[in-house]
Amino acid sequence: MSHQVNDPRTFLRQLFDTAVQEALPATKLSAYLPAPPRGRTVVLGAGKAAGAMAQALEAHWPTDAPLSGVVVTRYGHTPRREANAAERIHIIEAAHPVPDEAGLAAAERMLAFKGSLTADDLVIVLISGGGSALLTLPAAGLEFADKQRINRALLNSGADITEMNCVRKHLSRIKGGRLAAACFPARVVTLAISDVPGDDVSVIASGPTVPDPTTCADALAILRRYDIAVPATIKAGLESGALETPKPGDRLFDGHAVHLIAAPRQSLQAAADAARASGLSAYILSDEIEGESREVGKVHAALARSVARNGEPFAKPCVLLSGGETTVTVRPQPTDTPRGRGGRAGEFCLGLALALQGQPGVWALAADTDGIDGVEDNAGVLVAPDTLVRGAAAGHKVVDHLDRNDAYGYFEAIGDLVVTGPTYTNVNDFRAILVL
Repeated sequence: MSHQVNDPRTFLRQLFDTAVQEALPATKLSAYLPAPPRGRTVVLGAGKAAGAMAQALEAHWPTDAPLSGVVVTRYGHTPRREANAAERIHIIEAAHPVPDEAGLAAAERMLAFKGSLTADDLVIVLISGGGSALLTLPAAGLEFADKQRINRALLNSGADITEMNCVRKHLSRIKGGRLAAACFPARVVTLAISDVPGDDVSVIASGPTVPDPTTCADALAILRRYDIAVPATIKAGLESGALETPKPGDRLFDGHAVHLIAAPRQSLQAAADAARASGLSAYILSDEIEGESREVGKVHAALARSVARNGEPFAKPCVLLSGGETTVTVRPQPTDTPRGRGGRAGEFCLGLALALQGQPGVWALAADTDGIDGVEDNAGVLVAPDTLVRGAAAGHKVVDHLDRNDAYGYFEAIGDLVVTGPTYTNVNDFRAILVL
């Protein structure tokens, strides 16, 4: 098969950019907007794409229809407004992945609408990945510092996103359907961008506007599984069911609507189409891959080596695409060891590079579609056949960096960080492996 790939690095970056472009609110949101109501329209929202979603909504909302509201997004994730653009929705920036006071204030402003809404009003809620940390309002009896500690412990535990968000929902006054309860009796329309395996809207941003099928008992079991301590009052609230969330069938959700405006599968499909247009076969392995990042990297490497060496299960040249949300278990380090830097994409690529062992003809890019891998300034990293050789020449060993969860340090040393800046959307992990 003839193909048009002269520069594998540029080609992989183009596939990533295509995937991101497919999920941008500016091109996706307007098709899902409801008609203005008889009463007022209030916009609430949280997530890494919330600022871009709010701006897209403002651009398409009738200028003569009342519109107000507040959304919260991550620091630096508000797109620059076009000249003379309306600003009817207030955008607040706050910390992610560990909540801060700005996120707390934003959540309080959203709940301040409680009691003032009527059945003639419409609440449009804009939800995207990252909303769980950004939309923070601790349950009664839980100090904010404890909420931050528990959140940090969950992030470092290796718990998957569904487990983390189950706990978050039960320790919150706004997540797990509670924002919808605060909007009653207004009609609520939720527009969501999925960043979770399976596109479960009760997991995206911890489902603030939809019923929660998980229970206090589930949350308690997760905390015990990962040995995460909570204050005695919260433990008692979970054991008694006092912290239970609204459940499926509750009438407060009657008449509400939820629309998924962008999802990982759509972005992977756009990248696959772009690869095929360049003369390569493209295969989407899954958009729901979970597991420890480095181990997922090893599995992808085994598949890529089989393709490169044996032409099985796919013939080369081809691109293997996958998405989902892997996890990183942060390993304790001696106090004199520098803190490891990097996120899921980087750790996946460390595991991938180690297992590939310099396999000729194989390149890869893994990145987070929000433009930030973990808490660093890179979206992800690149892997090439000479990744290990160049690392060794620079005095770095992959195994050492894996031991201290320091993907950033390794790929920075060899110039293979992928830096995009915030993308203003979030459909989770993107991985592309090119086999020539």
